[in-house]
Amino acid sequence: MDITISPDVSAEFQAAVDAIRSAEVRDEIHLKQIEEPEKLATHAIAFSAHIVEELATPADAGTGRFVLLWEPEMQEAWGSRFRVVCFAKSPLETNIGADELGSDIAWAWLTDALSNRHAEYSNAAGTATRIISSGYGSLASQADHAELEVRASWSPQSFEIGQHIEAWQDLVCIMSGFAHLPQGVSSIAPRNNR
Repeated sequence: MDITISPDVSAEFQAAVDAIRSAEVRDEIHLKQIEEPEKLATHAIAFSAHIVEELATPADAGTGRFVLLWEPEMQEAWGSRFRVVCFAKSPLETNIGADELGSDIAWAWLTDALSNRHAEYSNAAGTATRIISSGYGSLASQADHAELEVRASWSPQSFEIGQHIEAWQDLVCIMSGFAHLPQGVSSIAPRNNR
């Protein structure tokens, strides 16, 4: 992955960025470095992701942002010098968006993705939000639509940040309806019994 950072970053942050450089990028994801937010931390790096245009339909056009923060001293609220702040969102079918368990399921997708990628973390926090929109007035002809959004932060416990950005990509893909399968593994469609 092509990443540009300032030459005067700390060795610890450089090691974390090197781990991101060697991370897998899922085939379904278009990942790019974006401008990092200012004044959140001494060092920061940010990425955006969206489902590759050829694979996306309006129903599965998921997107997300991933920001890695670093401070020279351990931050009490983080329990670490590193902090990941991210979000992922995707349209949903309205019947799924109305399900009260949808938020719990979305948070489980994130924690499962981190676990599956062996991304060690602590101090996780976040929200999972389901939105159902209905049009009125001149927008009354629009069909109801729903959206799911996960906003989360956690503290990586090592420099292996590549595992964390891979887990976040998995979350964007799962929310967009793609299978949570290891890279290069395909699902097998069930056979029709005749």
